[in-house]
Amino acid sequence: MPFTHEQRPLYEVKANLFKGLAHPFRIRILELLSSSPEVTVAALQSETELEASHLSQHLAVLRRHRLVESERRGSHVFYRLADPRVGDLLAVARALLIGVLESDEARLQHARSLPPFGTLAT
Repeated sequence: MPFTHEQRPLYEVKANLFKGLAHPFRIRILELLSSSPEVTVAALQSETELEASHLSQHLAVLRRHRLVESERRGSHVFYRLADPRVGDLLAVARALLIGVLESDEARLQHARSLPPFGTLAT
């Protein structure tokens, strides 16, 4: 079923949100920001161990997708989540993934308990 003209912009915005999230370092940056009201670029660089240019590129993507905001104060730049619900989204995603991994572990344990190939039950 094709999108209506009215639906298309909302789906595009949603897709762009997930594009902004589509890198492990950007997820890590957002997790760091969700645990503090604001964080300096220097602290983000220290925590992520990214080169300054790479961190800057990731922060630019997050700003472009309106996931973070920045503010310069003196010689420091501070970042914060643009909306606290970004942290909620990350928490829900983590809980979902933990559930998937737990389910996979249960399946793995079940598969390991199967009898070996080539043996017949008598």
